[in-house]
Amino acid sequence: YYTVRLAKRVGPKGRVLAEDIMPEVIEALARRITREDWTNVSVKLGTPDNPDLPPNSFDRVLMVHMYHEISEPYAFLWNLQPALKKDGEIIVVDANRPTDQHGTPPRLLACEFAALGFRMEEVVPRPNAGGYLARFKRIAARPQPQNIVPCEINENTAP
Repeated sequence: YYTVRLAKRVGPKGRVLAEDIMPEVIEALARRITREDWTNVSVKLGTPDNPDLPPNSFDRVLMVHMYHEISEPYAFLWNLQPALKKDGEIIVVDANRPTDQHGTPPRLLACEFAALGFRMEEVVPRPNAGGYLARFKRIAARPQPQNIVPCEINENTAP
């Protein structure tokens, strides 16, 4: 859904990399890309804790209704951070509900990103997208894994 729209939006001079951890999803998208001749789209198979992206390559990383599925968010964000260009952004679209209900409360999201050196720049309610959009910028160096302090936020309490 988003790959098609982003490919059109960035145009022939832009690039879109669509990634998933499920081979069948990547294979189906690759077939569509070939069939419809999208020359500005590539696909990549990642792993649950590592997108394995080239360093300093992305202006924006868009994660739509998937962040709550990440079982090791600190490892995932630690591995993702080097892929961003200096002024790169990460944009998360998710539902404002507990992770066990397929969402991520914005307060928890902000805390997990902050543990990896990011600041939440804005949160925009997006009811039509099923929740909210949060935009993050890197403001600090990536910490060493042993220095990451996990968040202790009760997801079931009000913000």
